[in-house]
Amino acid sequence: MTAPADAPVVVGIDDSSLSLAAVRLAAQEAAAQHRPLTVLHAFNWAAVETEPGGRLPREAAEELIDRAVATASEIAPDLAVHGELAEGPAVASLVRHSERAALVALGDGDLAGCGCVPWDAPAVQVAARAGSPVLVVRRTPPPADGPVLVGVDGSSSADAALAYAFDCADRRHTELLVVRVTDPDRRDGDLVDRLAEDVARWHGGYPGVPVRQEVLAGEASQVLLDRSRAAALAVVGARGSDPTRGMLGEVSQSLLYHSPAPVIVVRAHAVSRRARRPGGAAHGPDASVDRLGAMDRPDASVDRLGAAHGPDASGGRSGGSQGQRAPSIRQEAPRGRDQRP
Repeated sequence: MTAPADAPVVVGIDDSSLSLAAVRLAAQEAAAQHRPLTVLHAFNWAAVETEPGGRLPREAAEELIDRAVATASEIAPDLAVHGELAEGPAVASLVRHSERAALVALGDGDLAGCGCVPWDAPAVQVAARAGSPVLVVRRTPPPADGPVLVGVDGSSSADAALAYAFDCADRRHTELLVVRVTDPDRRDGDLVDRLAEDVARWHGGYPGVPVRQEVLAGEASQVLLDRSRAAALAVVGARGSDPTRGMLGEVSQSLLYHSPAPVIVVRAHAVSRRARRPGGAAHGPDASVDRLGAMDRPDASVDRLGAAHGPDASGGRSGGSQGQRAPSIRQEAPRGRDQRP
């Protein structure tokens, strides 16, 4: 299955201020990928009482979408934005929309700041069940000059995350930090070479992306969590060696619950079905996959709320603007829990 050229970025919202942070980052992603943005609000109409003052639930919901669409338009004025109301549970609605989306985004529900691990948090449930990559947004913005971080372990899920992370770093014109974690008691001198080979398979398609590669000893969840503190974005495979829908691995859960950086959770099948760029240069293993999601945007459209939008002239790539830099590989000792990278 291939996502069509006009597959949208979908952002789920509620009445929290965190939702607006998700809308802002989702709008940036949609503009960078030359895709439309769908703002989705879902709730159970029958369970919601009429608000004080006699306002009907639908009226309040439409006002919520109006504010979100206006916020997205402030971030990317030329972005095509569509507002949608859905009846039913929010998680089920986002999972259903993910089957036709290039990316689903939502706020983390303040997971990163609560110090708890609620298994039923909407962000966790959507990340575990979605058919597309899922972007989980934090309340506090990440460092603007931080790298894109990705953890790899040699699995197909990690390779999909690596491919997606290259695309993210390319669009952001920033460094890609690729980390492989090994057991402190394991002595495997080939890991450095294997990591370099994994990176090289994708780096040829993104020659302008500077890459830093690290093989570190320690516990994978903690090492990646430490590295994520200075990252602009963390990308992780849904489950190391088991891409089964509905499951998340230990590392992906740890980053979702505790990383201060926004996190994109990627499944191997979600990357393999991403749309191909018309006429784009092939890259990656066997030169069979074009740049992920790099599509010409659809024609200007008028959304449901009546806001006209034209073609995006500002969110595209500036190919070749970033100089090439040979990847440097280094091994480091594990950092303490409270140390920043």
